[in-house]
Amino acid sequence: MSFSDKKLDEDNGGSVKKSKKKQKKQDTWRPEGPRDPFAMLDSLPEKKQQEIQKALHLFSLGPSLPKTLQQAKKHTYHFWDTQPVPKLGDSMTTHGQIVESEASVRMEPYSLPQGFSWDTLDLTSPTVLKELCTLLNDNYTEDDDNTIRSDFSLEYLQWTLKPPNWLAQWHCGVRVDTNKKLVGFIAAVPADVCIYDTEKRMVQVKLLCVHKKLRLKRMTPVLIRELTRRVRQQDLCQAVYTAGIVLPTPLSSSRYWHRPLNPRKLMEINYPGLRQDMNLQRTLKVLRLPEMTKTPGLRPMAKEDVQGIHSLLQMNLCRFHLSPILSLVDVQHWLLPRENVIDTYVVEGDDGILTDVVSFYSVSSKVLNHPVHTNLRAAQLLYIVPTATNLVDLMEDTLVLAKAKGFDIFTALDVMDNKSFLEKHKFSISDKSLHYYLYNWMCPNMSPDKVGLVLPN
Repeated sequence: MSFSDKKLDEDNGGSVKKSKKKQKKQDTWRPEGPRDPFAMLDSLPEKKQQEIQKALHLFSLGPSLPKTLQQAKKHTYHFWDTQPVPKLGDSMTTHGQIVESEASVRMEPYSLPQGFSWDTLDLTSPTVLKELCTLLNDNYTEDDDNTIRSDFSLEYLQWTLKPPNWLAQWHCGVRVDTNKKLVGFIAAVPADVCIYDTEKRMVQVKLLCVHKKLRLKRMTPVLIRELTRRVRQQDLCQAVYTAGIVLPTPLSSSRYWHRPLNPRKLMEINYPGLRQDMNLQRTLKVLRLPEMTKTPGLRPMAKEDVQGIHSLLQMNLCRFHLSPILSLVDVQHWLLPRENVIDTYVVEGDDGILTDVVSFYSVSSKVLNHPVHTNLRAAQLLYIVPTATNLVDLMEDTLVLAKAKGFDIFTALDVMDNKSFLEKHKFSISDKSLHYYLYNWMCPNMSPDKVGLVLPN
């Protein structure tokens, strides 16, 4: 071998060694594990995931859905413009169905994007319920600064999704074909509703949820169409639903009001909506509640109270333009107390007759990335019907009871007669609204004090 050949081999060998060292150095910076960006995100610590999600939330990659009527007027609703709902800006003066029922109902399910399949969820299965809990808790709602997230329980889902006459085919799920992961859900439950003077059998639509990573696949319209098809198979054409965003077209719009029960904890987690002009000591003094209730005869509801409560609700709800028509079994399902789900109290007179009723349900949330607190318990007002007790006094006792049960905050909508006690009991108005909608039904709009319907959601 000549000197030049030897030199060439040495140079090549050195080049190979250098390239190997360079490759090794690059490999040390290359993340281990799967290269799929979603899988890489899942492999990060929870705190880092939250930081990334917060950044994506603050610097949204796409247009957000409108939360006010002014924003809605500038928004194009490609899907809802094809549906039998009133158009934004229309002034409704008549009552009735928007489109007539079709003679035949589509038999085959609507097509999903490739790689996904429909699944009718069996909510009698604890395993399936846990899957649904996981989907909702990770993807259903999150506050604006990404510090509080919904925390549904199995018991709550059984209560809200399995009322009397529920149908399994109205629990629509979407799964990934490869691993069977649940990534989408929408549900309906049967409901009899009175709209002005018209009584209609319809459904309440609940818990529409699509996995965060799939929201660009336009899966929400397909979920709505498929649920509509399944409801139509039962010869039902109308639905009632609520949303925090503006869609075509709200029948009524209400606001959330909050009353702190544990102000120290709420201040420590920087709960939105608390007054910023008061320190802790001042806040505790202003929001102090009595230690005991004051109304004689106030006690938890028992099964034997169903008939009396039913009579009280019938007498009260008929005053509103939008209200549920409840049977005895409905009252038992929705109001009979269940631990960490629903609490109901009645006032029994000396003669044994029920004179008042109040109920509230539990809304639990996870507190993210806090060194001390991990959960937040909110009590949401369902119904309050006084006939012998002053409404303001009955509500004060309700706050005392909720605080004694460990709730951190009490929430109410300004529907029914609720406005008469909200400010008196130091509720503060939230920046969040809840809009009521009817599907395939038109009627004049109504103010929130004419709404007698609350949908646990």
